[in-house]
Amino acid sequence: MAQQELKRDLANRHVQLIAIGGTIGTGLFLGSGKAIQLAGPSIIFAYLIIGIAVFFIMRALGELLLSKAGYQSFTDIAEDYLGPRAAFVTGWTYWFCWIMIAMADIIAVGVYVRYWFDVPQWIPAIICLLILLGFNLLTVKLFGELEFWFALIKVITILFLIAVGVVLLVIGFKTDAGTVTIQNLWEHGGIFPNGISGFLLSFQMVLFAFVGVELVGVTAAETANPKKNIPSAINKIPLRILFFYIGSIIILLCINPWTELNGAESPFVKTFSLVGIPIAAGIINFVVLTSAASACNSGLFSTSRILFNLSKTDQAPENFKKLNKNHVPGNALLVSTIVVSVGALLSKLIPEQAFGIVSTISAICFIWVWGVILICHIKYKKTRPELHAKSTFKAPFTPFINYAVLTLFGVILIIMLFASETRPALLLTPLWFVLLYVMYSLRRKSM
Repeated sequence: MAQQELKRDLANRHVQLIAIGGTIGTGLFLGSGKAIQLAGPSIIFAYLIIGIAVFFIMRALGELLLSKAGYQSFTDIAEDYLGPRAAFVTGWTYWFCWIMIAMADIIAVGVYVRYWFDVPQWIPAIICLLILLGFNLLTVKLFGELEFWFALIKVITILFLIAVGVVLLVIGFKTDAGTVTIQNLWEHGGIFPNGISGFLLSFQMVLFAFVGVELVGVTAAETANPKKNIPSAINKIPLRILFFYIGSIIILLCINPWTELNGAESPFVKTFSLVGIPIAAGIINFVVLTSAASACNSGLFSTSRILFNLSKTDQAPENFKKLNKNHVPGNALLVSTIVVSVGALLSKLIPEQAFGIVSTISAICFIWVWGVILICHIKYKKTRPELHAKSTFKAPFTPFINYAVLTLFGVILIIMLFASETRPALLLTPLWFVLLYVMYSLRRKSM
């Protein structure tokens, strides 16, 4: 019988690249076009604000995870500081977040493959899902290797874009849209061309670009040296945000006036086309394909570990805590994969709205999860000051910064209520929490 413990097979390079993969995804490669259309050059400040908030969330999570050796995810933390109901709701909500992300990305895989091959969209989606399932069933090290190479492709692409952009800036290169110059940042309607309203409306899309960064916390149970690797990965997040997000967006807007970018297409494709690379569309399509596969891979990993941890605390069926001979929660992984495959059905039933609805619901649920992390840290510092005092990885500026970020999330939710594109999802999401409340109440009665 397999030992019922997760195997610590993730090396430092895996954790570091998982952290990078969590901060670079389809939100940047695809979603940034829509965000730029809403906010213009002020999108730079939106990425900076949300990026800073994410860093402080991760510092709070890092301190909490390292404060007790038995923590395997932030659902364990919620259990300690907010009680079993909060742990139940947070654990299942986090599972739901990643199910939504994986659904959206597996649908996207099918779309991207159709760029080269005229096949029904669901076929490459299912093939990709089965391949990822196979790798994840084998060992956690294979998951780490997949994310390592997926993330490396993303990094190389952005490094190439930034390098090309700097050269074009220095030589004053002329494209079909005009001269490449830093003045493009303010010469087309100013920094805030659509006013404060356009700037604020971009926050939901920007926030969605960062979902998944906390995955480095989920890997805590399976990293070889968490006390060294987790702080290292978290402390490098600000540099990655500045370089990969803000750096690439600045370069994009210097090469292309923001008015030239279409929210329906990737600004990266547009940029490489303008600088005269004829195979740009194919290159970026491949990068976006690997990015979507990477997000789905992370989704399968995280959802299976969440179900495993929920089962260990009797908040999910007992079968989910069974590990196979490779120390992987196979049953939990299979169930999550089956649910993710429903994404193909959704794309057929509501093709125009499917991605927007699931991504918005995911962002709303991530606000819940991140909020729980911040609230737990506030209670940790207040009720267990001795642990905070001896912590070697103290979260800075607490509890003030915790309250500030929670306020920011409240403002974003209010903005989403007034935006026609996000309002339906915002009004639908409470049904999920009602369902969880009923599930928890029924579970309590049966005990």
